Amino acid sequence: MGVITTGTNAKLLWPGLNKIWGLKYNEYPTEYTDLFDVSKSDQNYEEDQEMTGFGLVSVKAQGAAVTYDTMNQGGVKRYTHVAYAAGFIVTREEMEDNLYLKVAGDRTAALAFAFRQTKETVAANVYNRAFNPSYTGADGIELCATTHTSLAGTQQNELTTGTDLTEASLEDMITLISKATDSRGLRIKIMPKTLIVPSDLWFEAQRIMKSALTPDTANNAANVVRSALPGGVALNHFLTDTDAWFIRTDAPNGMRMFTRTPIEFTDDGDFDTMNRKYKGYERYSLGWTDWRGLFGSPGA
Repeated sequence: MGVITTGTNAKLLWPGLNKIWGLKYNEYPTEYTDLFDVSKSDQNYEEDQEMTGFGLVSVKAQGAAVTYDTMNQGGVKRYTHVAYAAGFIVTREEMEDNLYLKVAGDRTAALAFAFRQTKETVAANVYNRAFNPSYTGADGIELCATTHTSLAGTQQNELTTGTDLTEASLEDMITLISKATDSRGLRIKIMPKTLIVPSDLWFEAQRIMKSALTPDTANNAANVVRSALPGGVALNHFLTDTDAWFIRTDAPNGMRMFTRTPIEFTDDGDFDTMNRKYKGYERYSLGWTDWRGLFGSPGA
């Protein structure tokens, strides 16, 4: 192959690396999009401000003044974007010995895998920490809890007693979702979408969701749970708690992910070593604004 510089020969190698990257990266399905709604960002950070609505309307007695209510500011959620970068080097000697395509191909595949695994891990960790009080949201409470604060008192998106995944517990969770209220205690319509489970609960989730009749019983009763989750079951291989399970809802501004800089790749030559460097870079943030976007149970 000869000496590779930043000139024409180097440019000829660049499309080859991009091709190798694309082939390897596309072999793996994306799972974090089941966990978050993904949006673009063009700022250093994104910030969501909760505004509470009005409470129930008061009775007005004849001749009495109207009672005036006030909208209040709630919690503020800031998404500060985090940069992720990594790369590899191909030495001049590797290029001279015609090893460039082999080593660059292998290292590109490994780099693709590392970026993919990192994003999936970072995304899943929001769920892995959902019951951990060390990781809090705008209201100062962990993602899934029975003590979310509001002007109407405490509210919950977690079953009062931690319960393993069963048809009965799934029904209890869906019922809890149907009773959701806003910060002033007014009933709101949020609907369950997707059951999210780790590998350890995949088969149990499938048995529950795909049974035409009530599963694991002799009762000839219809299985109504499966029609209540239009998104079905989403398996996430990066969830670490073997018995925790979640239901995503259609609550607006729930589980959010912002892409500040889509993944990009560049290469350059190093003058002193005469090596060639190849690197990837991306920047994003994720978390939750409204905890009503996710309901969960840590298991029994």
